Amino acid sequence: MENGVKQLVLSGKRIVSGRGSMAFLKTLSYQRVVMVTGGRSMIATGIMDRARKMLEDNGSEVKMISGIRKNPSFEEVEEGVKIFREFGPDCVLAVGGGSAMDAAKAMLLFYEFPFLNRDNVVAYKDAGKIPAQRKTALICIPSTSGTASEVTRGTVITDVQQKLKVPIMTDCLRPDIAILDSDITMTMPEKIAAETGMDALTHAIESYINHNLDDFDEALAKAAVAGILKYLPDSCLKQDPLAREKVHNYSCMAGISFANVGLGMVHGIAHSFGAVFDMAHGLTNAVILPYALSFNRRDPAVKEKLEELSYAARCEDIVEEITKLKESLGIPKTFRDAGITEEDYAGNRQLLLAHAMLGATRVNPVPITEDVMDKMLDVCFYGKTIDF
Repeated sequence: MENGVKQLVLSGKRIVSGRGSMAFLKTLSYQRVVMVTGGRSMIATGIMDRARKMLEDNGSEVKMISGIRKNPSFEEVEEGVKIFREFGPDCVLAVGGGSAMDAAKAMLLFYEFPFLNRDNVVAYKDAGKIPAQRKTALICIPSTSGTASEVTRGTVITDVQQKLKVPIMTDCLRPDIAILDSDITMTMPEKIAAETGMDALTHAIESYINHNLDDFDEALAKAAVAGILKYLPDSCLKQDPLAREKVHNYSCMAGISFANVGLGMVHGIAHSFGAVFDMAHGLTNAVILPYALSFNRRDPAVKEKLEELSYAARCEDIVEEITKLKESLGIPKTFRDAGITEEDYAGNRQLLLAHAMLGATRVNPVPITEDVMDKMLDVCFYGKTIDF
């Protein structure tokens, strides 16, 4: 907005937090609810049955869509939209990780506004022609502490044919209610807790060093960085309930911040590798983060902000601290260490480069040329020194 005026949205209608807070569903009353979840964990642990019972006890008819993969595709979304149109829900409940929430959001978007489809949605979004209001309620209960899709205005869907992740950011995608029940996060194994926690840390740091940062989101992002660095090790390595709850809340705070502020080239590169190699988003962010920060600190404002974060996190150098954290959590140092072969990397090199220049890279605090990105890809794949 003009003259330094900025409109901030900190959440939808409400955020409900605390252990056992999924019981908030007992207070809600809808006619028909579509529940969307990922693979087997939410079903196997009985969480979906518990949620279903709470809704049915209040008179809701419930339909479930499950099996959403880690990088949801337009094909999955389109299949879900068919079910939506047959069932006619007045509420959508997403339970699970970022993929389940993102898929549910996209299904709701295409259900609510039939004039949208995979071919025109980006054009409508860019032109600001997607309505901000919708009729169908959206509730998200995250089972992981990373994407913060429960409070953001976006979804990311993969175009399998183009090997491209397509971000769709529009106000009507912000959930009405976010339920942060950390008891649900106790189902996460150590590896998933580590990768999603690093995703949340990336959101907080990229938001904090973004030149669009404002006073309100600065406080959220800084607290999230310090809190995640403090509690993530115990959340992962000890599965400590208090640490899980802290990381869950800080992840949400990071999401609120980056939804208002923006991100940077970590996400630009991560979306590229994630789509081409079907890699988990948290893992790709974790690999890239220290390299991107080392590059971005050449900007004086970024350098100063990283020093502020180092102080807030009570460490000497935030970038070194993140590198040590990755190692302690068993996260690969490079994409080669993560299992991508040199042959596959070389064979997809141009596609990776082209797609890494899109999305969040465009708002990186240091402008990125194609030549610089070409070198950054090698840094992330091989672990090369940044000397350019």
